[in-house]
Amino acid sequence: MTLDFSDTQGLLVRGYGGLRHATFLLFAVTDERAARAALRNLADQVSTAAAKPAETAVNVALTAAGMRALGVPAAVADSFSAPFAEGMTTEHRSRLLGDSGDADPRRWAWGGPSTTPVHVLVLVYAATATELRRREAQIKRESEGLSLTVALPTDELTPTEPFGFRDGLSQPKLSGLGEEAAPGDVELGEFVLGYRNAYGRLTERPLLPADADPRGLLPRTADGAADLGRNGSYLVFRQLRQDVDGFWAHLRERAGGEQPARRLAAKMVGRWPSGAPLVLAPERDEPALAEQDFAYHAEDPHGLSCPLGAHVRRANPRDSLDPDPGSAKSVAVNNRHRLLRRGRSYTIAGADGSGPDERGLHFLCLSANLARQYEFVQHTWVNSPVFNGLHDDADPLVAPKNGRGALFTEQATPVRRRHSGLPSFVQVRGGAYFFLPGVAALRYLAA
Repeated sequence: MTLDFSDTQGLLVRGYGGLRHATFLLFAVTDERAARAALRNLADQVSTAAAKPAETAVNVALTAAGMRALGVPAAVADSFSAPFAEGMTTEHRSRLLGDSGDADPRRWAWGGPSTTPVHVLVLVYAATATELRRREAQIKRESEGLSLTVALPTDELTPTEPFGFRDGLSQPKLSGLGEEAAPGDVELGEFVLGYRNAYGRLTERPLLPADADPRGLLPRTADGAADLGRNGSYLVFRQLRQDVDGFWAHLRERAGGEQPARRLAAKMVGRWPSGAPLVLAPERDEPALAEQDFAYHAEDPHGLSCPLGAHVRRANPRDSLDPDPGSAKSVAVNNRHRLLRRGRSYTIAGADGSGPDERGLHFLCLSANLARQYEFVQHTWVNSPVFNGLHDDADPLVAPKNGRGALFTEQATPVRRRHSGLPSFVQVRGGAYFFLPGVAALRYLAA
C-alpha cells in the first residue's frame, strides 16, 4: 500500500528540516462552535505530505480531551487507543513512564492535572524568523474560540541537541512512500493508521458507521465503514529540560578533565559528539562515520566499544535482540518498536539576560501504537535498570534516577568500570498525547 500523500499531514514524511524556525502553540477550547470554525480554517491551511514546503508549514493535532471539548461524541473519542483516550498523566501511565519526583505531572508547566487543559496543538514552521512571526500572529488572530495556553518557541534548527551531540540520526526508513522497498525498511503501518504494520495487519484505528459521516468526509473501508484514523498518527510531545551545565560539570569531576569527560559522555551516549558510532570508532571521534549504518551483534556483542547500557543501544537495539541476535528476525523485532522523531531544541533566556535559564528538547515522536512503540521503548528499554543483562543501569543520559538505575557500566577487559550515583540530567516539564489526523479526519472532527 502506498501512502495517500494529499490526505497525510506533512510532519509524518517531511520532518521540515529545511524550515529552521518553529513554534508550537497549545490551545484550550473556550467556545465549542467558534473553535470548530477555527479548526475548519486551519484544516484549509494544513501542509500535507504531497509537497515539500519552501517557506512555511502548519500541522494540527488534538488531544482526546480536545475532541471531547469540541463536542465529538465520547464514544468516538474513546474509540482511539487506550493510552491516547486516557492521556499521559494517569497514575498508571506516570509509573510506566517514570514521571515521579521532580517530573511528577503535578509539577509540570503544561499538560498536567493542575494546569490549563491542552486541547489543540498547532505546529508552525518557517524558513525565517520573520516569516515564523508573521504566520504565528495570523494563526493567533484566527483562533476564535481557542485560548492560547502556552507558546513554546524553539531554537533555530542545528544538527546538535543541547548536550552537544548530533541528533536525528538513524531515523527509520518507511516503506510505502513510492520508492522501492529495501531490507530493513519499516512498514508504513507502524507510523500511519490505516496501513499494514510489521505484523502484516491493518492498524487498529477508530472506524465509524457510515451514517456517522453523512457528508462523506472520511475515507471508506472495503466494507463501507467511515475510517476516522486513516492517514493519521499518534504524536507524543514531551518538553524535556536538560541540565547541560550540570551534565558536563559532573562528568568533568568524575572523569578528571575535559577530554576524559568527553570520552565518558560518548560512552554514555554511544556516539561521539559528531554522531560517529562507538561501534565503528571506539577510540576517537571520526565524523565521516556519523551517517554510516552499523549493527551490534557481530561487531560489538559484549559492549566493549559501545557499552551495553548506552543511550543509542536502548533507543534502537538494532540486531541485538532475541530470539536470534544478528539475524533478520532480530531486526524485525526491533522494527516493531521504532519511532519517528521530530523534536526541536529550545532555550529560555534568564530574566536578567545574562544567559539561558533553561535549555532542553521539545521531544516529538510519531507512532501508530503508543503502547507497543513509545511506551514500550520508554519503560522497557530507556528507563529499565535491567536492560540488556544489566542489573541497576537505567539510561545514563535521559532516564530518571528515582531510587534505582543510577549506575553506568563500561564493559572492558580485564575488568569493567562502574560509575555509581549518577544524577538525573533530564526532567520532564510538560507533555501530552495527541492525534495528528489525516486532513479529511481533521475536517470531520471540526464539523
